[in-house]
Amino acid sequence: MLDTSFTSSASLHDGAPATLIETAYREIRRNIVLGVHAPGEKLRVEHLKTRYAVSSGTLREALALLVSDSLVVAQGQRGFTVAPMSVEDLEDLSYVRSLVECEAVRQSLIHGGDEWEGRLVSSFHRLSLAEERLGARTAEVYEEWERRNFEFHEALVSACASPRLIRLRATLHLQAERYRKLSALDGPRPRDVHNEHQQIVDHALARNADKLVEVLQKHVRRPVDVILRSNLLGTPNADKAA
Repeated sequence: MLDTSFTSSASLHDGAPATLIETAYREIRRNIVLGVHAPGEKLRVEHLKTRYAVSSGTLREALALLVSDSLVVAQGQRGFTVAPMSVEDLEDLSYVRSLVECEAVRQSLIHGGDEWEGRLVSSFHRLSLAEERLGARTAEVYEEWERRNFEFHEALVSACASPRLIRLRATLHLQAERYRKLSALDGPRPRDVHNEHQQIVDHALARNADKLVEVLQKHVRRPVDVILRSNLLGTPNADKAA
């Protein structure tokens, strides 16, 4: 039976892992995001249990959690593979993320008070410091930025009154991480990311929902545009056009 003692999306950035399952989950997830396990790669339990020093049962439960994150695909009796990446998937993911994120933000503006504002400003400061180091373009710098970025966007929607909407937003945000990493490390040097975050904070504090949503939609779309311009995932429907 699957151990559901923690929610993968919610606990990914929260302190030390509490169980062996969570430890394996985090390590495998990190390696999928960083491309150590490539899209489409077969994840063989008999090989991975040695690599991650866990039992077959623990590994299967960790992989099942990654299936729920849409980072791993279960193939019935044939085991697990890393989920593929494609322009079509990125476009669909970004479209749904934009809808959910913008609605969560609108709700957060309605209900957020002084504590929410303080959390948002504090998380923006930490994110700004991490953004200053992005020019190094190393995996370690990217991972620090990703943690701060996650915290910032969590703070932004933290006053939303719908727990399901919050959880869905967090799940979609994490599903997009592989694409953000591809855009940040393999695409042209990111520009204006800090300015977009600054605008998000300014409009949020001013309670200007329409302006905030406008910037947020552009912000969510940014990795799509970078990846398409740089052709980092190939041409959409290339096989169909051939």
